[in-house]
Amino acid sequence: MIDSPYVSTFLGHRFFLTRPHIDDVAIEDIAHGLAYQCRFNGQTREFYSVAQHSLMVMQLVPAPLRLAALLHDAAEAYLGDMVKPLKNLFPEFSAIEARVMQIIGERFAVDLEHLDPAIKVADLIALATEKRDLMPHSTEAWANLRDILPLPESIRPLMPLDAKSAFLDSFHQLRG
Repeated sequence: MIDSPYVSTFLGHRFFLTRPHIDDVAIEDIAHGLAYQCRFNGQTREFYSVAQHSLMVMQLVPAPLRLAALLHDAAEAYLGDMVKPLKNLFPEFSAIEARVMQIIGERFAVDLEHLDPAIKVADLIALATEKRDLMPHSTEAWANLRDILPLPESIRPLMPLDAKSAFLDSFHQLRG
């Protein structure tokens, strides 16, 4: 009997939420999970994945930061993409998420616990672009986007399999 809660992954692994193990982290599980999760809890004009968001953030940072940028939301493959207002209500969730990010970072030899400020800015630029292009009825100002300009080009959402493939291709290119 297993006494610790786990998530069954695409590849058939058991990912233990409260005691994650480095051997249970697989890039295909991450790419698949992120490609099939819609940003903003699905409250978008059309499906737009966390994987595609991660690809956008990756493209906005200098080359040495790209792997960390690509993986900046990797824990969501195992924990889900909890909307920020809800996440703020559950500090224990944030602690679990931090531990999962630590393990993922160890697995791929990248620091995901202390993200470079450039990644955080890129994440906000992506967020501003996503709000403009994917949430046309969300007309209120978001405080965290003050002074953040969206990208000039519009987002063209990818189908999940295309987002997964692009995520994996980018990962493998970055890893050499």
